[in-house]
Amino acid sequence: MIRILIADDHPIIREGLKQIIAQAADLALEGEATTGQEVLDKVYAEPWDVVVLDINMPGKNGLEVLRDLRRDRPALPVLVLSIHSEGQLGIRALQMGAAGYMTKETAPKELLNAIRLVHSGHKYISPSLAEKLADSTGANAARNLHEMLTNREFQVFCYLTEGKSHQEVARLLSISVKTVRTHRSRIFEKLDVKSDVDLTRYAFENKLV
Repeated sequence: MIRILIADDHPIIREGLKQIIAQAADLALEGEATTGQEVLDKVYAEPWDVVVLDINMPGKNGLEVLRDLRRDRPALPVLVLSIHSEGQLGIRALQMGAAGYMTKETAPKELLNAIRLVHSGHKYISPSLAEKLADSTGANAARNLHEMLTNREFQVFCYLTEGKSHQEVARLLSISVKTVRTHRSRIFEKLDVKSDVDLTRYAFENKLV
């Protein structure tokens, strides 16, 4: 039996994941977490076979939790689940040591297969993400300015290029609007852009959306 811990701060999402996992006789959902720190506390307290981890978590975000788990529990497979489409965020998660990355949109069809795959020691990577990952390791990858963004800055960047307002980003990331604006200023500086239009253009030119 594969013991699974799911981490997502939205009750409806957790309920949906539970219903999917309940269909499989070889999988057991043994725990839930709603914050980044709760994920770490539960992983450190008892053994797990797979962690299904949302990117957007209150407090420590999913990428920060992933970083800590890679350091302290390197053998534990972490399957990252996100509302963001496969792109640079998926690449970043895999480069940080995630065993797989999938969107919530594909979870109903792919979650069970992905859990079994990462538990067996393999990676779960869709064909489109595999192509993006291969492109990111090319000769020009080291010159990408967006790789200088911190994990939190990159999350803000993704939401802004999706057209979300500062208030929406603050709510989604459980941070203040002031903090969103601070991240935005740092993103602009690092990417050498002057406006939201420039930011969106940068995202398209670098195939991040």
